[in-house]
Amino acid sequence: MKVIKNVALAQDAKGREMIVFGKGIGFPATPYELADLSAVQRTFYDVDEKYFDLLRDVPQEVFLAADDIAENARDELNCPLNPNLTYVLADHLNFAIQRCREGVALQTPLAYDIRHLYPQEYELAHTALKALREQLQVDLPENEAISIALHIITAEAEVGDMHATMLTTKVISEISDLVEEHLQIRLDKDSFSYSRFAMHMRYLVQRMMEGKALNGDDGMQAMLRTMHREYPDVYACVE
Repeated sequence: MKVIKNVALAQDAKGREMIVFGKGIGFPATPYELADLSAVQRTFYDVDEKYFDLLRDVPQEVFLAADDIAENARDELNCPLNPNLTYVLADHLNFAIQRCREGVALQTPLAYDIRHLYPQEYELAHTALKALREQLQVDLPENEAISIALHIITAEAEVGDMHATMLTTKVISEISDLVEEHLQIRLDKDSFSYSRFAMHMRYLVQRMMEGKALNGDDGMQAMLRTMHREYPDVYACVE
C-alpha cells in the first residue's frame, strides 16, 4: 500500500484511492510504501476531496467515534443512509466537543418533536452520547442527542438536507397543533397511531418538496366524499 498524502490518502494494490486510519500512518514523508498492513484500523473508499480538510482538522478518535455511530445507525435502521454521514457527524462532534470544553451551550430547536416523531433515531443518538462518554471521556449535554438524531434523520431522507429535515419536522408539529385545536382533542404522541400519522405526514411533505405529490384517483375522491359526509369536522380540519 502506498501512502501518498498526510491526510492518510492511500492507494490499494489496484490503484484505488482510499482514506486510511491507523497508528502512525501518515506521519512519515509521503509518498511511501506501507508494508505493515496490520497498522490499518479502518479504510474509507470514494471520499470526496471536500472532506480532506476535515480529515486534517478532526482528531482521529473523534472521526472513528463518528463512524461507529453511523455504522450503528445503518445496522439498527436497516435502511440505506447517505454515505457522507460519518464525515458530517465527525465535523459536528468536533465542534460540539470544543463548545462543551469552553462551556458554550446552544439551544436545540424542535427537541420535543424530534423525540416523538423520530423515537428510533433519537434512541440511537442517546446511545451515541453514552458511547462518546466511554470512548472519548467527554460528557456532551443531553440536547446534543437531538443534533445527532437530526443528522441521522437527514441521512435517511432522499433530499439529505438538514434544512429540509427541520422544515418537515416543523410542518408536522404545526399540523399536529392545528388538529388538536380544531378538533379539541389531545394527541397521544407516544402512541402507535400518532407514529403512523407522523410518518404519513413526513413522506407527504417530502414528496411535495420534491414535486412528487400524488394525484387523487377515483377511489380517493370517493373516500373524500364519504369523509365529507360522515366526518364533516375532520374533513374541515383536513382542509
